[in-house]
Amino acid sequence: MPPLTDRAPAKVNLTLHVLGRRDGDGYHVLESLVAFAGTGDRLTLDPGGALDLTVSGPTAGPAGPNADNLVLRAARSLAARVPGLRLGTFHLVKRLPVAAGIGGGSSDAAAALRLLARLNGLSLDHPGVVAAARETGADVPVCLEPRARMMRGAGEEIGPALGLAPLPAVLINPGVPVPTAPVFRALGLRVGQTLPGAAHPAVPAGLDREALLALLAPARNDLEGPALTVAPVIGAALAALRSNGCRLARMSGSGATVFALFPGRRAAVDAARAVRAAQPGWWVAPTYLR
Repeated sequence: MPPLTDRAPAKVNLTLHVLGRRDGDGYHVLESLVAFAGTGDRLTLDPGGALDLTVSGPTAGPAGPNADNLVLRAARSLAARVPGLRLGTFHLVKRLPVAAGIGGGSSDAAAALRLLARLNGLSLDHPGVVAAARETGADVPVCLEPRARMMRGAGEEIGPALGLAPLPAVLINPGVPVPTAPVFRALGLRVGQTLPGAAHPAVPAGLDREALLALLAPARNDLEGPALTVAPVIGAALAALRSNGCRLARMSGSGATVFALFPGRRAAVDAARAVRAAQPGWWVAPTYLR
């Protein structure tokens, strides 16, 4: 059988409201509008033989050892739930920055589950696929079918695809990995505590670009302030985008990647070119968010 290939697009939190920290498991309760970028990693599955993984690409080094890779964790989790699951060797081309707030590892894991589902004739709503996604990581379920949708709770509540208009955007990572745990520590919520703030706006399906931008403007990312205390360079990245004519600039996830939305593709490409010229060491990607 020929190799199977899939994209693992960057996941961008257009909004990220932290509602509080729940009793019992201590997880933070979130409400987030998630979209997916045209840029991402690429994963290929060569069917047959034992489960294995090779990693190449510009960010392969920071991706860490294979033993920690979410691709293998997702595959093992699915294999434990589906007797006789056909496996093989995965080849991951890593282009997204690591520990960057854009779900690179989670999207890779979701791509692995999609490829294994295709190889084994499983649907993406197969109980084993869904359970493997949840076990592998909080962001993996929303990445299984990468289209704009709401995500709630600790990642386990996934809303329907919203069919939003594509948004011309620029993603910037200033080259500083930001693990999630220190950012949540900086937020400082105790178990059982809630975080005050305006409610997340309702997001109807099928919004056009202008309506979507108007809806996004009063929303927020509650982790942006705490992340700035962990990695102040995030502020410089946001300032670089805001100085280049964007409609909205915000941090994604727990950082350090930030994004800006533009009125059109040409404006996004011009802004990306200007930022690259000023900061050649940064990762900069003009793209669409869908």
